[in-house]
Amino acid sequence: MTKENQLAPAFTYDVVCYNADGREKWREHVHNLVMTAGKTDIINQYFKGSSYTAVWYLGLIGSGTPSAADTLASHSGWNEITPYSGNRSAITFGTTSGGSNTANAVSISINATATVSGSFIANVNSGTSGTLYSATDFSVARGVASGDTLSVTPTVSVS
Repeated sequence: MTKENQLAPAFTYDVVCYNADGREKWREHVHNLVMTAGKTDIINQYFKGSSYTAVWYLGLIGSGTPSAADTLASHSGWNEITPYSGNRSAITFGTTSGGSNTANAVSISINATATVSGSFIANVNSGTSGTLYSATDFSVARGVASGDTLSVTPTVSVS
Protein backbone atom coordinates (compact mmCIF):
# COMPACT_ATOMS: atom_id res chain seq x y z
CA MET A 1 0.00 0.00 0.00
CA THR A 2 1.44 3.37 -0.98
CA LYS A 3 1.48 6.33 1.37
CA GLU A 4 -1.25 8.06 -0.68
CA ASN A 5 -3.51 5.01 -0.33
CA GLN A 6 -3.20 4.66 3.44
CA LEU A 7 -6.51 5.06 5.18
CA ALA A 8 -7.40 7.95 7.47
CA PRO A 9 -10.75 8.76 9.02
CA ALA A 10 -12.72 9.54 5.87
CA PHE A 11 -16.05 11.22 5.19
CA THR A 12 -19.02 10.42 3.06
CA TYR A 13 -21.46 13.22 2.31
CA ASP A 14 -25.19 12.85 1.73
CA VAL A 15 -26.30 16.07 0.06
CA VAL A 16 -29.89 16.93 -0.80
CA CYS A 17 -31.00 20.17 -2.46
CA TYR A 18 -34.57 21.31 -1.80
CA ASN A 19 -36.23 24.12 -3.71
CA ALA A 20 -38.11 27.00 -2.05
CA ASP A 21 -41.26 24.82 -1.93
CA GLY A 22 -39.42 22.05 -0.06
CA ARG A 23 -39.34 19.67 -3.02
CA GLU A 24 -36.19 17.71 -3.71
CA LYS A 25 -34.25 19.05 -6.72
CA TRP A 26 -31.29 16.70 -6.58
CA ARG A 27 -29.40 14.29 -4.33
CA GLU A 28 -25.77 13.24 -4.11
CA HIS A 29 -23.87 10.60 -2.06
CA VAL A 30 -20.10 11.02 -2.35
CA HIS A 31 -16.86 9.98 -0.68
CA ASN A 32 -14.12 12.44 0.18
CA LEU A 33 -10.42 12.85 -0.36
CA VAL A 34 -8.47 13.28 2.89
CA MET A 35 -5.85 15.98 2.39
CA THR A 36 -2.23 15.51 3.50
CA ALA A 37 -2.83 18.42 5.90
CA GLY A 38 -5.75 16.48 7.41
CA LYS A 39 -3.66 13.36 7.93
CA THR A 40 -0.88 15.44 9.49
CA ASP A 41 -3.41 17.12 11.78
CA ILE A 42 -4.63 13.73 13.04
CA ILE A 43 -1.11 12.63 13.92
CA ASN A 44 -0.24 15.93 15.61
CA GLN A 45 -3.48 16.14 17.59
CA TYR A 46 -4.00 12.53 18.57
CA PHE A 47 -0.53 11.08 18.85
CA LYS A 48 1.62 14.12 19.66
CA GLY A 49 -0.99 15.86 21.81
CA SER A 50 -0.61 19.35 20.38
CA SER A 51 -3.45 21.87 20.73
CA TYR A 52 -6.74 20.42 19.55
CA THR A 53 -10.06 21.71 18.31
CA ALA A 54 -13.24 19.69 18.04
CA VAL A 55 -15.00 22.29 15.93
CA TRP A 56 -15.40 21.58 12.21
CA TYR A 57 -17.14 23.50 9.44
CA LEU A 58 -18.60 22.68 6.04
CA GLY A 59 -17.81 24.73 2.95
CA LEU A 60 -18.88 24.50 -0.69
CA ILE A 61 -16.76 24.09 -3.81
CA GLY A 62 -17.77 25.99 -6.93
CA SER A 63 -15.58 24.44 -9.59
CA GLY A 64 -12.41 22.46 -9.97
CA THR A 65 -11.00 19.28 -8.50
CA PRO A 66 -9.47 18.82 -5.03
CA SER A 67 -5.98 17.39 -4.65
CA ALA A 68 -4.44 15.71 -1.60
CA ALA A 69 -1.84 18.49 -1.47
CA ASP A 70 -4.50 21.23 -1.12
CA THR A 71 -4.67 23.43 1.97
CA LEU A 72 -7.10 26.19 2.91
CA ALA A 73 -4.46 28.72 1.92
CA SER A 74 -3.53 27.02 -1.36
CA HIS A 75 -6.02 25.12 -3.50
CA SER A 76 -5.48 26.38 -7.04
CA GLY A 77 -7.46 23.48 -8.55
CA TRP A 78 -10.80 24.64 -7.11
CA ASN A 79 -12.60 27.62 -5.62
CA GLU A 80 -14.79 28.05 -2.55
CA ILE A 81 -18.21 29.58 -3.16
CA THR A 82 -20.61 31.19 -0.70
CA PRO A 83 -24.11 31.41 -2.20
CA TYR A 84 -25.35 31.94 1.37
CA SER A 85 -24.90 34.61 4.03
CA GLY A 86 -22.56 34.25 6.97
CA ASN A 87 -19.66 31.89 7.50
CA ARG A 88 -19.16 28.20 6.82
CA SER A 89 -21.71 26.07 8.67
CA ALA A 90 -20.70 24.29 11.87
CA ILE A 91 -20.87 20.49 11.96
CA THR A 92 -22.33 18.83 15.06
CA PHE A 93 -21.34 15.20 15.45
CA GLY A 94 -23.48 12.56 17.14
CA THR A 95 -22.43 9.46 19.04
CA THR A 96 -19.57 7.36 17.69
CA SER A 97 -20.32 3.67 17.30
CA GLY A 98 -18.46 0.92 15.50
CA GLY A 99 -15.84 3.31 14.15
CA SER A 100 -18.36 5.68 12.55
CA ASN A 101 -20.12 8.94 13.45
CA THR A 102 -22.91 10.59 11.46
CA ALA A 103 -23.25 14.30 12.11
CA ASN A 104 -26.53 16.16 12.26
CA ALA A 105 -27.58 17.44 8.85
CA VAL A 106 -26.01 20.82 8.09
CA SER A 107 -28.65 23.11 6.57
CA ILE A 108 -27.42 25.83 4.20
CA SER A 109 -29.95 28.45 3.05
CA ILE A 110 -29.02 29.47 -0.48
CA ASN A 111 -29.48 33.16 -1.40
CA ALA A 112 -27.89 33.30 -4.87
CA THR A 113 -27.75 31.31 -8.07
CA ALA A 114 -24.57 29.24 -8.23
CA THR A 115 -23.07 25.98 -9.41
CA VAL A 116 -21.88 23.67 -6.64
CA SER A 117 -19.47 20.89 -7.56
CA GLY A 118 -18.42 19.64 -4.13
CA SER A 119 -17.88 20.35 -0.46
CA PHE A 120 -15.09 20.41 2.10
CA ILE A 121 -14.47 20.25 5.84
CA ALA A 122 -12.14 22.67 7.65
CA ASN A 123 -11.52 23.63 11.27
CA VAL A 124 -12.20 27.36 10.79
CA ASN A 125 -15.50 29.00 9.87
CA SER A 126 -13.91 31.49 7.47
CA GLY A 127 -10.59 32.45 5.96
CA THR A 128 -7.57 30.41 4.97
CA SER A 129 -5.56 30.02 8.19
CA GLY A 130 -7.01 26.71 9.40
CA THR A 131 -6.74 23.06 8.41
CA LEU A 132 -8.49 21.70 5.32
CA TYR A 133 -9.26 18.14 6.40
CA SER A 134 -11.11 16.81 3.41
CA ALA A 135 -12.87 17.72 0.18
CA THR A 136 -15.04 15.97 -2.37
CA ASP A 137 -16.32 16.35 -5.90
CA PHE A 138 -19.94 15.64 -6.75
CA SER A 139 -20.55 13.24 -9.64
CA VAL A 140 -21.64 16.30 -11.67
CA ALA A 141 -21.78 20.03 -10.94
CA ARG A 142 -25.19 20.97 -9.53
CA GLY A 143 -27.18 24.18 -9.75
CA VAL A 144 -28.63 25.99 -6.75
CA ALA A 145 -30.85 29.06 -6.72
CA SER A 146 -31.97 31.64 -4.20
CA GLY A 147 -34.54 30.04 -1.90
CA ASP A 148 -33.00 26.56 -2.13
CA THR A 149 -31.72 24.72 0.93
CA LEU A 150 -28.80 22.31 0.89
CA SER A 151 -28.96 19.61 3.53
CA VAL A 152 -25.54 18.00 3.97
CA THR A 153 -25.04 15.04 6.31
CA PRO A 154 -21.38 14.14 6.79
CA THR A 155 -20.41 10.74 8.19
CA VAL A 156 -16.85 10.11 9.36
CA SER A 157 -15.60 6.51 9.51
CA VAL A 158 -12.40 4.64 10.22
CA SER A 159 -11.96 1.28 8.56
